[in-house]
Amino acid sequence: MDEDLDEIAEATPEAPLDGGLSAAILLMLLEDADSSAVLQHLDPAEVKSLAKGMFEASCATENDVENALEVFVSNNRDLSNLAVGAPVRIREMMNLALGDSTASRIWTQIAPAQAQVTAPSLEALQWLDTATVSSLVANEHPQLAAIILSALPAEVAADAVAGLEEQVQADLLFRTATLGSVPAAAIADIEAILANYAASSSDNPLVNLGGHGDVAKIVNNLARPQAEKLLKSIRKKDKRLADAIEEGMFIFADLAQLDTKSLGAVMRNVEADRLALAIKGADAALGEKILGTLSARAAQTISDEIAEMGPVSRADVEEAQKAVIAVARGMAASGEIMLGKQSNDYV
Repeated sequence: MDEDLDEIAEATPEAPLDGGLSAAILLMLLEDADSSAVLQHLDPAEVKSLAKGMFEASCATENDVENALEVFVSNNRDLSNLAVGAPVRIREMMNLALGDSTASRIWTQIAPAQAQVTAPSLEALQWLDTATVSSLVANEHPQLAAIILSALPAEVAADAVAGLEEQVQADLLFRTATLGSVPAAAIADIEAILANYAASSSDNPLVNLGGHGDVAKIVNNLARPQAEKLLKSIRKKDKRLADAIEEGMFIFADLAQLDTKSLGAVMRNVEADRLALAIKGADAALGEKILGTLSARAAQTISDEIAEMGPVSRADVEEAQKAVIAVARGMAASGEIMLGKQSNDYV
């Protein structure tokens, strides 16, 4: 009987090892210094995931270890030694041979896009807690603070500005929305503050940061009353910019976040032909959700109209979708529905 069970166990293939667990096992097999060198190249989320996996890897069986090694060898069988760290090695050789300035000019012309690391990236911001980021934003020069905001995830940036005075908030978001091309030297100044080191470069490439789209995401993560006050303040400085920010705060795809009742209320205020055009260019799941809020007859009518439509221009679809969003914004302004982040205050 025992022999039969052993034969069954040997014949039953093991489930493939999870990729994260495989990586954690490989790191545990390395010397501490080598593992640390690998972790230094990962972002915070990846480090957290691997660290969690290492606890699980500490209980790995001998078969798990063998499987992890087999996966690693199989995935890297075609990778030559020349490919490892090639961009960094090539750039260093060019800098030594030609000097930083000349090497940078040639590098931007020949290097693949993924290898063109021509300026600091504010990577250190990913490792800071919200309180530290808020302190930086509050105490640094407003233009540097604006650059910091533009490099943060929208929800973190919103938390960073939420506790500031309204006038300071409006000024920072205005600066962030109008950043455009930022000298790399300015980013190097911030990296010196963040990581306590000075960075220098013989040339000064530009990095595109900020813009009304980034600010729209930040404002979208603020409570609605606070967001409206900020937009009002920005509108006093630049009406077109405020309109662009507001337009980016809630787009057609965001209608999927509305509950069925609110979504149906919006759709009943949109002309059928315009709604059909808007749905035609939308994600299929969102289109189905919208049609599901309508009566069976209305949904069938719009479905038939969409089916009979020939090719339509992207511009016409976007125009129709903007019209639907305009209706949603109007209803939100009158309190009929709620868009974006709700306030914790109730009256």
